[in-house]
Amino acid sequence: MIKLILTDIDGTILPKGQKVVSEHTRAAIRAAQDAGITVGVATGRAVSGVLPTFEGDTACVQTALATNGMQVYLDGELIHEEYLDHDELVNIADVVREVPGAGAICFGGPQVNEVYLVAGTVEDLAPVFPAYASKAKPADAVPDFPIVKSNVFINGDMAATQDLIALLREKVPGIGFNVPMAGFLNVVPLGYSKATGIDYLCEAMGITTDEVMVFGDGGNDLEMIEHVPNSVAVSNAAPEVLAAARYHIGACADEAVADVMLALAAGTDPFAE
Repeated sequence: MIKLILTDIDGTILPKGQKVVSEHTRAAIRAAQDAGITVGVATGRAVSGVLPTFEGDTACVQTALATNGMQVYLDGELIHEEYLDHDELVNIADVVREVPGAGAICFGGPQVNEVYLVAGTVEDLAPVFPAYASKAKPADAVPDFPIVKSNVFINGDMAATQDLIALLREKVPGIGFNVPMAGFLNVVPLGYSKATGIDYLCEAMGITTDEVMVFGDGGNDLEMIEHVPNSVAVSNAAPEVLAAARYHIGACADEAVADVMLALAAGTDPFAE
């Protein structure tokens, strides 16, 4: 029996170019919750960036692995928070300053919604992540307050992204990186991922990973897809995610995740032959 459902947002339940999750998907989340299943999101976004995508429907985000599992929420309560090493962030900024078109951002403030541009330019950030570029504040150095979210960007294609991550792994081996999309890297403690956050939720709920179902599409979903037996990839997922997932469903644009949630809410097997 599935007791916990976690879904990535961008590219999994939120199609590219759209700003809010559909009412059909939100209704499916609430139906699963009404059936006694805990449902939440597993995203690279901070919670402050999650709620607007659900048009303020807090019921959909009471449980969450925010900032790639760095912040773990269960039923509205923050049960775990992880911080990035300040010296490692300084090293990252130093490396990317030497790479044309690259840069780094850090997030702060009470809701982790203030964006500090610690390397690179807004002009290079804008094509990669316009929402962050629109509110980025240039900073001379990495802020000295605790940081749970940081990203590296490069105004380039996936090949340029892979070259950058290879350089960072060589020059800054004490911290981890993953790639949710071309031009954009998540910064995480070495070995930390959404999968780590799942373990914190399972411990708090008194369940095992056999009772968890996850949905994803991108490189930052790979660890949780590999970690949970009941893993599901949408058809538009990255090749490595498709290869790792146990189950395969339709595309994000077709609201395939919602259909699986509705089946689980109804007590039926969505993957039965």
